[in-house]
Amino acid sequence: MDLQNYIINDVKPVSITGKVSDLKLLFNQLTYSHIPIEKDGVYMGCISETDAHCFEGAKIINDCDYAIEGFYVRPTTIWLDVLEAFAHNDSNIMPVLDENNKYLGYYELNDIIHLFNETPFFSEPGGILVVEKGIHDYSFSEISQIVESNDARLLGAFVSKMDGDLIRITLKINNTSLNEIIQTFRRYSYNIISGHEDDSYLESLKERSQYLAKYLNI
Repeated sequence: MDLQNYIINDVKPVSITGKVSDLKLLFNQLTYSHIPIEKDGVYMGCISETDAHCFEGAKIINDCDYAIEGFYVRPTTIWLDVLEAFAHNDSNIMPVLDENNKYLGYYELNDIIHLFNETPFFSEPGGILVVEKGIHDYSFSEISQIVESNDARLLGAFVSKMDGDLIRITLKINNTSLNEIIQTFRRYSYNIISGHEDDSYLESLKERSQYLAKYLNI
């Protein structure tokens, strides 16, 4: 999946010698949570809208440089890691730097979420199954074997919750008839948290995928 086609460069980094009032004005014109900042043409990081509105407008951005957050990704960063960077930095804009740390532009969260929703996990018909087992007792190879032994295929799987010694895994399976698969999981001592055909449960996941991204554990 080539993300470089999704790099946007219509927002240029603001100079660190600019005024905070100009930064506030830019935030009022845009819907982004952060604005990139540069010094002498070199990317320094981003300032959040929340921080910008805490400073006096007459101040120079350089006087508030302690609020600059230095997050970014590379054009070669895989989309799951980009999604994780969005979640980790609580941002809807992600600067992209080349191998020489030159600012190329940014990714917008909605574009990356759209790619996430186009993966077979969401786009292909099937069933959703959520299972739980001891953190030291499960394996993805065993999970795959259980699914495939019932003439089905995994379209996606991720760790959706970790609670003490228990781990919860959400599976997308190409077969909507889950009963036999569920019974096999039970024979292998997995707890069945829920099993759904491709219905409103999947639609809910799609709508909340930006939050679900924070729980991805690849």
